[in-house]
Amino acid sequence: MALGKSKYFLAGIVPYIIWGTMSIPLRNIKGFSPPEILYYRIFASVILVWLVALIFRKEAIKKDIALIKSLNGKEKKRLLLFTIISAFLITGNWFSYIYAVNSVSLKAAAFAYLVCPLLTALSGFIILKEQLTRAKIIALIIAFVSIILLATGSLNEVLWAIVIASFYALYVIVLKVIKGIDKFNLLGIQLILSGLLMLPMYIISSNPFPTDTYFWWHIILIAIVFTIIPLFLNSYALLGMPSSALGILIYLNPIVAFTVAFLYFKEPIDLHQIFSYLLLLVSIIIFNAQLIKGVANKKQ
Repeated sequence: MALGKSKYFLAGIVPYIIWGTMSIPLRNIKGFSPPEILYYRIFASVILVWLVALIFRKEAIKKDIALIKSLNGKEKKRLLLFTIISAFLITGNWFSYIYAVNSVSLKAAAFAYLVCPLLTALSGFIILKEQLTRAKIIALIIAFVSIILLATGSLNEVLWAIVIASFYALYVIVLKVIKGIDKFNLLGIQLILSGLLMLPMYIISSNPFPTDTYFWWHIILIAIVFTIIPLFLNSYALLGMPSSALGILIYLNPIVAFTVAFLYFKEPIDLHQIFSYLLLLVSIIIFNAQLIKGVANKKQ
């Protein structure tokens, strides 16, 4: 692979490896409630994202402002509606993920991101009327069988995995509808809206403002290392490689997450779960067979 292309490929790989290890800092602050972790992750991210945007991305902000001004009233309302919906969905995804990591199991959180691309495809088929090939339909059926098998072992884990994946899958669908707006600036707006959504809960929360330095170091770590840096790298990777090729790399997230769960946190796994996960892996390979083949041919 040429040096020019390899840097984009590396930028595409790193975010999913980073996100796959996010359970480590979350488990380190397990003593704090999931809403509390989410409040301060959002508040810290809002400050840091807009600090970066205002310092380094002034031209992108100006372009977005000009674009919004050029829209008619109906288009502005539509953009506002979908932006609010996307903020609600990403907030739901973050909360359910944090809760699953600290109160359910790491396997449930990791499993969610194996199911997520398949649920995204199914949502695209139902909502956006995107076409599915016969092979992809077969892959979705196999994935459904895998979920049923896992549900017989731990229904609670599977339900939480589906909740996490559904929030993110619908978030991706909404992002596909929102066009023309810079994705990083859009994230900044979504974070502000997420903060406003969580503000009433934060105000009525009986928990005092945390003063633990250990907690704040982890919140800042999550905001910078697990939010801003991977999003920057993701955007950079898209400059030099197709989004379809980048889509394959999302599977690095659950692979790393499962590795962390089993090797670092020593979570147990039985043969029933191994078989179900392997079945899901088969569905993923079938679903992405054409895409994988295309990427492999490009590397030759």
